[in-house]
Amino acid sequence: MADGTKAVVDTSAADGTTDEAALAAAIDELAVDTAAGTDDADDTADRSPETASSGEETSEITAPLSADEIAAELAAGAARAAAADRRRTGQGAAKPSAGAPSGHPAGRPPQDPQPTVDPRATGTLPRTLPAPLRHSGDKIGNRYRLEECISQTETFSSWRAVDEKLRRAVGVHLMASGHQRARAVLAAAKSAALLGDPRFVQVLDAVQEGELVYVVREWLPHASDLAKLLADGPMEPHEAYQMVRQVTDAVAAAHQRGQAHLRLTPRCVLRTDSGQYRINGIAVDAALRGLPAEDTAEDTAEDTERTDTRAIGALLYAALTHRWPFPEDRYDLQGLPKNLREVPPDQVRAGVHKGLSELAARAFFDHPPHHAEPITTPEQLARAIALMPRIRQPEPELPAFTAPPRHNTHALPTAPNPTRVVAAPGIAQPPAGPRPVPARRTRRRLRRVLKVTAWTVALGAIGVASWQLVDSLRNNQPAVATSPSATVTSPTTHATTHTPVPIPVKDAQSYNPQGDGPEGAYSTAKAFDGDPNTAWVPQWYNDPFGPKPLLKEGTGLLIDLGTPQTVSSVNVQFLGSTTAELRVPNAQAAAAPLKAQPGDYTVLGKHSGPTADYTLESPVTTRYLLIWITSLPKDPSDGRYRGGIAEVKVSG
Repeated sequence: MADGTKAVVDTSAADGTTDEAALAAAIDELAVDTAAGTDDADDTADRSPETASSGEETSEITAPLSADEIAAELAAGAARAAAADRRRTGQGAAKPSAGAPSGHPAGRPPQDPQPTVDPRATGTLPRTLPAPLRHSGDKIGNRYRLEECISQTETFSSWRAVDEKLRRAVGVHLMASGHQRARAVLAAAKSAALLGDPRFVQVLDAVQEGELVYVVREWLPHASDLAKLLADGPMEPHEAYQMVRQVTDAVAAAHQRGQAHLRLTPRCVLRTDSGQYRINGIAVDAALRGLPAEDTAEDTAEDTERTDTRAIGALLYAALTHRWPFPEDRYDLQGLPKNLREVPPDQVRAGVHKGLSELAARAFFDHPPHHAEPITTPEQLARAIALMPRIRQPEPELPAFTAPPRHNTHALPTAPNPTRVVAAPGIAQPPAGPRPVPARRTRRRLRRVLKVTAWTVALGAIGVASWQLVDSLRNNQPAVATSPSATVTSPTTHATTHTPVPIPVKDAQSYNPQGDGPEGAYSTAKAFDGDPNTAWVPQWYNDPFGPKPLLKEGTGLLIDLGTPQTVSSVNVQFLGSTTAELRVPNAQAAAAPLKAQPGDYTVLGKHSGPTADYTLESPVTTRYLLIWITSLPKDPSDGRYRGGIAEVKVSG
């Protein structure tokens, strides 16, 4: 594997080909000699452990078969062969002919040189076998600690887990090794791991261990799937174009290497923070769900290409219309009415990009509207996208201007340009003459003169050094008596009348630049949910934080206000006595705050205790606030250091 882990995959049946043929011959012999006695059956049963041990998984999940069990398997194989014959010929149950060899039981046709029914094929395994029950905290393979169950079906479960060896988050699929699909899942996982394309979520491990089969994949904590991206509405044309182009290029490259996805849904397409799209579950998702169905022949290359192309067309259709292009409601999207068939996206919703609408119809429909030629392979779809005219990225919207808060209570708001006022009928108009100077402009000039005079007098009073300066100041006593008193008292008036305004927190993310990944990524929202009984909790530590390079300096929570806001105070409630600093990123770090180092942040305050109230002397304008924890409380029960943030409140 690319990351150094070892994939233990036992999916090939070639190792046991000879033993399978021997077992089939032994079963036929047993069927012929059953009436004569049980000695041969006992010999066959004695040989079963050795034969099973050379197979793929029989030795791990089953005991040696007895003579009665082998006879039951024989009867089941005959029934399946007869059913297959009836499906092929359309006739009734097969009857033994007069010339049939005596060695074949009634109702079983003679065997071909290459038998079509393998007694040990996966068809004899149960179709529905629940995965062994697991709970949060359980370990898989003495390495992967299960943390949260993401989904659960009748046949498998999916978990978010932690690789304790490499200290990183991973995804894990669990299935019973005795399930009919287990071998197909392992084979699919192995082929997906060998793909090695970074545009797909990587398969890291695939193991059969006793009664359990598990597949470990890469985990992208900050990525959002397409279903979540479409929750608020359809995509704008440029983003929809980027999505379908990147997904198509990746799937086309996979098909060139003989790989297919076969279950490409909005849940499988993930967009990262950098705007790149990655595809999850190639081959593995289809195998977990038995696609194609186990009782049908394998799809040809043309069928798999058409399946994935049609799925990409459905993704683009949903992105343009905010509707799922089937009658059923799926992935939090409303389905189309049943009477709408082969309707292009631009007829479902107004304002859809014409070129993208035609592209979605050609990929999704077998008979596109307006006699357009259908697109049946990902390679054809990639060429069609490349021939499209360039779709420009929309210009970013400028944020609405908001006047900064005024701290001088005597300052008047800036007035708009004076406009002409027309007097109502019956009111005499002023006589025409020279245009008078506006009163607001006169007051503004006077206020400016008063400020300059006030500062001059204040500086003169502090640096009084001679009686001559005092005498000169007496001459200007009237101006001094009025201006300085008003100017000096204004900050005090503002301090007493200023009322903090709460600023809502839009998002919070784990900031852990000196660790292996985010901590408590799924509980960050609890730090600003308004409930002090819930908290964001990072992982525990055996040692306290310390200076580099010996120890880790700290960990933190990055608060996102959505847009730049003027912040005057921040109140934080911790779990236990905690030491933390309030920091803001500099101009360079604000572009990518999670990738910046702690030194790229400016410290605004530091507090210790169960609560911290950071009141800023001068308000700052920022979008991001970092609560950088430098000391966690020690748990006396086990001596470990653990804590968390229960609530964060920001005011402006």
